[in-house]
Amino acid sequence: MNWDDMRLFLAVARAESLTGAGKVLRLDPATLGRRIARLEETLGTALFARSPRGYGLTEAGERLMDRAVQAEQALTEGAEELRGQGGQLTGLVRIGAPDGVANFLLPQVTAAICDANPGLEVQIVALPRVFNLSRREADMAIAVSPPETGRLTVQKVTDYHLHLVAHRDYIARHKAIRGLGDLAGHRVVGYIPDMIFDRELDYLSEIGVERVALASNSVAVQLNWLRAGAGLGIVHDFAIPAAPGLVKVLPEAVSLTRGFYLIRHGDDRKLARLARFAGLMSEGLRAEVARLEAQTT
Repeated sequence: MNWDDMRLFLAVARAESLTGAGKVLRLDPATLGRRIARLEETLGTALFARSPRGYGLTEAGERLMDRAVQAEQALTEGAEELRGQGGQLTGLVRIGAPDGVANFLLPQVTAAICDANPGLEVQIVALPRVFNLSRREADMAIAVSPPETGRLTVQKVTDYHLHLVAHRDYIARHKAIRGLGDLAGHRVVGYIPDMIFDRELDYLSEIGVERVALASNSVAVQLNWLRAGAGLGIVHDFAIPAAPGLVKVLPEAVSLTRGFYLIRHGDDRKLARLARFAGLMSEGLRAEVARLEAQTT
C-alpha cells in the first residue's frame, strides 16, 4: 500500500462518492472506482459499502480511515517542520461556517489575513449545518454551539448579539409595534422550522412567534427579504450595516446573545500553521464583530 492509494481512499471516504472525490482529485470517477476496487482487492476486504446514496465506509474502512488520517497528519506535520514555524502562512485552509458568519464576517477577516500572507489560500464552505471534521470536510469550523462529542478541540471566539429588525419602509406602512403582543399582526421572516440545525438558532420561539410567513434556511435570504421591506425578523447586529434602512424594533424586549466557537480536529492541535491561522482568524472575528456591532447602537 502506498500514500497515493491512501490519498484516493481518503478523498472517497470524505466525499462519500466517486464523483465528488473525482472533482477534488481531478480524476475521472471510473478510473477512481477502478483504483479503489484494486485497493480493496489488495487488502482482501471491502472498504466501502456501495449504494444508490453513495459510498459509505464499512467497519474495515472506518479502521483504515483512522490510520489514514494519522498518516496524513504525520506528513503534514513533517512538511510544516521543514518549512519552519516562522515566516508567512502558505498552503490551503478550508473553513466551514454557517452562512451568517460566512457572509458577513469571514470574507473581510480572511482577506486581511491573506493580504499579509500572499501564499495562503482560503476556502469558505458556507452551509447551514454542522460540519463533520472527522471526515475532513474542513480544516476548522465555526459553530454557534460547542459540540458534545468527537475528538475535537473547541475554543469560544466571541459573543455576538441579535435584535428584531424591520426596514423603515415596512414600519411606515404597517401598524405600530409597541410590545410583543403586536407582532401577531405582522409578517415574520425567519428560518424554516424543520431545517433549524442548532437549537441556538431557534430565535423566534423565544419571543412566542409560532408562524413564519417567509422562511429560508439562509441568513442572507432572510436579510434580503427584510431589506426589501417584506416583514420583521431577527438579525445579527453585525449584519445590519450591510442592509441600510433596517432599524431595531423593540430593542429592549428582544435582545439575544449567542456565541461563536472555533472547532478543530483534536489531531490538529500540534500543527503550527493551522494554529497560527486559527489565532489570526479568531482575533479578526472578535475585532470585526465589535466594529460592526458598534455601528448599530
